[in-house]
Amino acid sequence: MNYQWYPGHMTKAKRMMQENIKLIDLIIEVVDARIPFSSRNPDIDELGKNKARLILLNKSDLADERENEKWAEYFKSKGYYVVKLNAKSGAGIKGVLPVVMESCKEKLERDRKRGIINRPIRAMVVGIPNVGKSTFINAFAGKACTKTGNKPGVTKGKQWIRINKNVELLDTPGILWPKFEDQSVGAKLAMVGSIKDEILNLEELSLELLKYLHESYEGVLTKRYDIEESENALSMLEQVAENRKCIQKGNELDYLKAANILLEEFRNGKIGKITLEKPEA
Repeated sequence: MNYQWYPGHMTKAKRMMQENIKLIDLIIEVVDARIPFSSRNPDIDELGKNKARLILLNKSDLADERENEKWAEYFKSKGYYVVKLNAKSGAGIKGVLPVVMESCKEKLERDRKRGIINRPIRAMVVGIPNVGKSTFINAFAGKACTKTGNKPGVTKGKQWIRINKNVELLDTPGILWPKFEDQSVGAKLAMVGSIKDEILNLEELSLELLKYLHESYEGVLTKRYDIEESENALSMLEQVAENRKCIQKGNELDYLKAANILLEEFRNGKIGKITLEKPEA
């Protein structure tokens, strides 16, 4: 299957970020903890060089905790600050503010020496669709958040959100979308639900997921679906269809229904805490 996802407003989004980057002290990048590499936009590192960087491993509750730790160490070794969280439940949100302050301590010290006090840290939040960027902003800002309006020099329509007297967020909805030439990146994005199911061959996608789960998390499929695991992904999908009574007219197995069940249960964590890529790879 060929995964294509390169919306035409990528260039426009990139230009918006370039225009606003000079106003920013910190880039907060939200990634999906199940695919921390594939859910990053490769342009951010170039656009955000010389800025403090914080990576939020969101949906970490759905990912393999051992791999969460490895990814956190990997990103820290590259000079990023890292926080693991689940924006939906609020787990880990309280840990973000201290790390934001820590990541910008050199900037705050420079300001103090220049006699600038009480200027808030300005952070831009970026993230591809479906990583939970909006959920994070709402959880971090809380009900007390006040939109402080457009600042001079900011493209019309951008919204500054005051978190407290020390931090302001620049909310840039959908500012960055990934471009991928590596089809395995596309497959992983599809598996976690970042590409619309309507444009995918879900049976084919489910076979790729089955193969990965058998190779990397042997036993989880047997536990969840009571099937005999093997190298034959189609055989495993057939067994899922049989055991979940996915039958269509003519008493034929309904592979699409079985694929939908598999993908949905993977995405909501019912199969287990799974990470689809590892830093050593």
